[in-house]
This record gives sequence, structure tokens and C-alpha cells, in this order.
Amino acid sequence: MLQQLLAIFLVLGLLIGTLYLLRRRGLARFSGKLARVGGRPKQMQVLEKIALSPQHSLHLVNVRNTVFLIGVSPSGCTKIGLLPRSGSAAEFRERG
Repeated sequence: MLQQLLAIFLVLGLLIGTLYLLRRRGLARFSGKLARVGGRPKQMQVLEKIALSPQHSLHLVNVRNTVFLIGVSPSGCTKIGLLPRSGSAAEFRERG
């Protein structure tokens, strides 16, 4: 029984050590509260995503208090429009 517990703790220790090294080298990212400790705030957020088809979608992306509407397709991404974070949908349509 003791030997099995030691083996489990050894494997868990190796796993945690490997994940720590991968994170330090930038080869792995972790989401959640543990990854945010000591980190800087996010500069970009995906506010909303709507799938138009399996390969086409629209994304609302917030970058430094500016919201971009981006169309995504197999051929790439296209900026459709932008509005300030505090703007309304009517303002967005006017800028089109």
C-alpha cells in the first residue's frame, strides 16, 4: 500500500514539474485562476462569437477598449467594423 502511494505521488510530482517547466518556457498556457496569479491583465478578449456555417463565423473582439467585428473564413480574417467599448449598436451601424 505504501509503495503504491509513493508511486502516485512521484507521478503527480513529475507531472506538476513538467507542466511548470513547459509554462516557464512558453510552450503551454493554462486558463483559470491559477494561471492568472502574478500575470498581467489581458489586452484582448473575445466578447462574442456567432457561427454562420461550419467554416464561417463572426467575432466581437475587445482590444484596449475598442470593439472589432471580425469575419472569419477559410481564406482568412476580415475586419468588418469597429466601435468604442461604450458605443451602441446604432453607432456601429452608422460607421459601417
